[in-house]
Amino acid sequence: MKSVEIIGYKRANLGKADAKALRLESLVPCVLYGTGEQIHFSVPMILFRELAYSPVAYLADLNIEGKKYRAILQDVQFHAVNDMLMHADFLALQDDKPVRTEIPVKLEGTAVGVTKGGKLTPKLRKLKIEALPANLPDFISVDITDLDLGKTIKVSAVKPENYKILNVGAVPLVSIEIPRALKTAQKEGK
Repeated sequence: MKSVEIIGYKRANLGKADAKALRLESLVPCVLYGTGEQIHFSVPMILFRELAYSPVAYLADLNIEGKKYRAILQDVQFHAVNDMLMHADFLALQDDKPVRTEIPVKLEGTAVGVTKGGKLTPKLRKLKIEALPANLPDFISVDITDLDLGKTIKVSAVKPENYKILNVGAVPLVSIEIPRALKTAQKEGK
């Protein structure tokens, strides 16, 4: 899995007023869990470009005032109106302890149903998985070349490699919808 370096600075004060002041300085209040104690720190907002605003999953190499941690972005909170990053939670990784996270789904190939005039509709953009940090994939690839009109690929069709999928197997992952014009043409043809 790819990684991004994030440089942070420990926070002296905690609370709403301090967090608001940090945001006015274009800093994001953050917390690191899983190290035995919670570490409160702030990070320049610009460093989150790849980590929070990208469809790809990344590991974070945190450098908090010279002390380094390998972590994963656990939770992010955005402003309700302008999509500004308000807060981020990181989880420190341990090589022998499995971690739960969401990994993006990458659709591979051109579906047969699309060439016949159908509309490709992704239902899930990310899958929840559990894996050791060394086994975390960049993305989960799903081959859609055999997907025909009106058909669906479910989560159970994905074969995990060194990780466990936590989503329910019956949940649709991607489907090919038949457009209304194509439905009427099929009815008139019969």
